[in-house]
Amino acid sequence: MSEVQEGLVAGLEPEEEVTDVVCDESDLKDGDAISNQCTHYGAPLSKGVLSGHRVRCPWHGSCFNVKTGDLEEYPGIDCLPCHKACESRKQQSLCVCKEKGKIQGQPKRIKWMGARDQAVSHTVMLLGGGAASLMCAETLRQENYGGRIIMVSRDDLLPYDKTRLSKIMNAESDSLLMRRMEFFHKYDIEVWLKKEALSIDTNKKTVAFDDGLIQGYDQILIATGCRAKNLDCPGVDLENVLMLETPEDARCIHYACMGCRTVVVGTSFVGMEVAAYMIDMASSITIIGSSELPYQKTLGPEIGKVTMMVKAVKLRSGITIQADLLIVGIGVNPNSEFLKGSPVRMDSKNYVIVDKYMRTNITDVYCAGDLTSFPLKMAKGQNVSIGHWQVAQAHGRIAALSMLHREVELNIVPFYWTVLLGRTIRYAGCGEGYTKMVLKGKFENMKFLALYLKDEEVVAAAGLNVEPAVSVVAERLAQGRVITQAEAE
Repeated sequence: MSEVQEGLVAGLEPEEEVTDVVCDESDLKDGDAISNQCTHYGAPLSKGVLSGHRVRCPWHGSCFNVKTGDLEEYPGIDCLPCHKACESRKQQSLCVCKEKGKIQGQPKRIKWMGARDQAVSHTVMLLGGGAASLMCAETLRQENYGGRIIMVSRDDLLPYDKTRLSKIMNAESDSLLMRRMEFFHKYDIEVWLKKEALSIDTNKKTVAFDDGLIQGYDQILIATGCRAKNLDCPGVDLENVLMLETPEDARCIHYACMGCRTVVVGTSFVGMEVAAYMIDMASSITIIGSSELPYQKTLGPEIGKVTMMVKAVKLRSGITIQADLLIVGIGVNPNSEFLKGSPVRMDSKNYVIVDKYMRTNITDVYCAGDLTSFPLKMAKGQNVSIGHWQVAQAHGRIAALSMLHREVELNIVPFYWTVLLGRTIRYAGCGEGYTKMVLKGKFENMKFLALYLKDEEVVAAAGLNVEPAVSVVAERLAQGRVITQAEAE
């Protein structure tokens, strides 16, 4: 397999081949040599989980085919470089040939993608400029879809990595981009920025936008995500009350908290990451939450205690906390208002209901990402709404395949992580409503694996400093293999 044929990520310019002896000739065949670095954040795949022809990253759960280097599971978006093997007859050894070039960061490979065929009049519209829309667009081109692709975003930025907003809050927007504009031009993906959908007519197959434009479509993906909830109390509009949604918001919080008495409302993953980020910059930090401990509903009170960084304050009538800055992180609401009045079915919380192929109740209307209510296979088909980056990416791919009438069932194990004061807690599965937890290791040693059980089966795992244990559990669950209570214990 040639890197030039498959396409190269910007920054890797093929020049000449270089050859290195790596092993005996019996150990490797042509195409079997792949990069050892995960294309997401560069984790060493040699420390990951190997299962058949698939390796799972120990850090964030990305999966790659070890024969082809192709990406098989997100949150990574690029494939592994795959090098040619050649025989060295004199040394009875095997050499790996690769293109010599300038590499910026770890090597990556973009999977082959087609382009627009002007003879094809079919149009796919993607509402939303996040991970789900991007992966839908890329999958369509990878499957040689030749029609028009229009990605519409109300933001002024191309799709960017939102998982980093609460971890590197002073990052420049350009450094967060998942793909640059050259990519979209190369593969004929139209991107409309700073444009918001106001309504959808599923009979006429049109969308009305805030600038007066009415655009038609043949198939549409609704992936407009969610927005941060605001407090329901007087004073929420004051200028020193901030919320985190965009890179600009993150930078505002970064500079505003310097030397200030800061209050964070919300003990979610984002709220706690923001508090941890400010620990050496704010003069004081107070965290306010509706639960007794952080992450109590998802990770349990035991892990909640481990993540406590500052003294939590429980507000009671008559108590006032002095603050120079108030940061709100109390959850999200789906961006689905423009669907009101349309026949697209939503649940009681205004999340769009889809089936296992990301189809809504309306033909040619699909939905993906944070605003969906979708059946999770590992939860026995129960409908859930999960606002995780990797889940949205998987939704986008499945929706694209469904648009092409290739019914591939959504089968994903949610995998996410949070970073607090240099420590990364990894989580895989769906443990909401768990009834028992089995612990390996000790919380006080900051090294543990927590297995969450429901109906005497493991449904989720969380770990700190036990890589790749959480990836091992994720791979077992992805294969549909039950981990019993007895095995967990």
